[in-house]
Amino acid sequence: MKTRFVCQTCGAFAPKWIGRCPECGTYNSMVEEQIEKKKELRKVNGAIPVSLNDIPFAAKDRQSIGIAELDRVLGGGFVKGSLILLGGDPGIGKSTLMLQISSLIARNNGHILYASGEESPYQIRIRAERLGSVNSGIDVLSETDLDSILAAADDMKPTLMVIDSIQTVYKSNLSSAPGSVAQVRECGGDLMRFAKERDITTVLIGHVTKFGVIAGPKTLEHIVDTVLYFEGEKTQQYRILRAIKNRFGSTNEIGVFEMTESGLKGVENPSSLFISDSTTSGSAVTSVMEGTRPLLVEVQALTCPASFNYPQRVATGIDYKRLAMLLAVLERRVGIGLHGMDCFVNVVGGIRVMEPSCDLGLTLAIASSVKNKAIERGTVVLGEVGLGGEVRPVFGVESRLKEAEKLGFRTAIIPQKNKRGRGKLMLEIVAVNEVREATKIALGL
Repeated sequence: MKTRFVCQTCGAFAPKWIGRCPECGTYNSMVEEQIEKKKELRKVNGAIPVSLNDIPFAAKDRQSIGIAELDRVLGGGFVKGSLILLGGDPGIGKSTLMLQISSLIARNNGHILYASGEESPYQIRIRAERLGSVNSGIDVLSETDLDSILAAADDMKPTLMVIDSIQTVYKSNLSSAPGSVAQVRECGGDLMRFAKERDITTVLIGHVTKFGVIAGPKTLEHIVDTVLYFEGEKTQQYRILRAIKNRFGSTNEIGVFEMTESGLKGVENPSSLFISDSTTSGSAVTSVMEGTRPLLVEVQALTCPASFNYPQRVATGIDYKRLAMLLAVLERRVGIGLHGMDCFVNVVGGIRVMEPSCDLGLTLAIASSVKNKAIERGTVVLGEVGLGGEVRPVFGVESRLKEAEKLGFRTAIIPQKNKRGRGKLMLEIVAVNEVREATKIALGL
């Protein structure tokens, strides 16, 4: 049988082994795999097109998990026959979450097949005792042979099947090692077909590389219905579950969880986690939208005279290029000199801010640090900053301001074009057109 070489990083093919992938440039990533002969096309009995109108549909054909934060991320719960990929750093809580989900579904007369290639049944029982998730409806299978796992699932017909993890499962007819590109791709394809044909909801737990992406070929993320990713540090108390891909819901929703001794628990009011009661200089509260959920976050800035010829610019949770642009706007449009100062910026709580609605808040936090004057407590700041120093409007202002009002904020600095229709709120609305104007109002400069 003919063979070829495929890159474990990007999936590129080569007729012979080479030391460096010509596509992604990764060294020593080419792995040999067999090429199957092409089969002649044949007609399969029953494989006929079906009218879209004739396909049965139920608007509420979802299974609620019982964890509000996870139901929010998935768009309402598990869809029957869906294939879900759950990734994250080692020790962040992937197996813990899946064992909790299995216990909740088993309590509602569900049947769970938990196939683990990394832990023995006894080790899983120990963790289940700690989490209080011991249930007779959960069947544990310590197996890595995919054919054996699918045979067991075909006999049991479970409500939910968990594969922990996809990188440990292998097909015996492939010569490559478990976790290789060929094994992950073929095993993922077989699990996808099995889940669709039997209407069994299947969750694959995936390892990640040192770069933070899911190990294996990108094809795996394409064939699954949903890709969930755990964010956060193992040493921190809180975790963020983000939907990177979701065929049955929004890809912008996040769920916030707290790691406790009894497992992961959803956080009902995550905005309270990312803001503090401090009134020191260099701090401002702004709002970001995660799907349909507004989150109030605190951005902090610290400036000090540079000790070397090249000032440091350190950004944590903020895009570095965005920070450089805002520093240039402050210096050129507002007249605050920053060319000889180190600048350190941080978003409290470890959250990453990607949207430009926090520009004005970050700008005021930097100005507050330079002038050593705190922004008045109870003030929330919204707005995108342009290169001309103008404050541009942002979307979802109504929900952002309602969230701020619910948490006791009294004043909101927003763009002038977002001021219309804000009379029903109890907040004092201050509309601005330029960064210079916002600086004068917030800091009295």
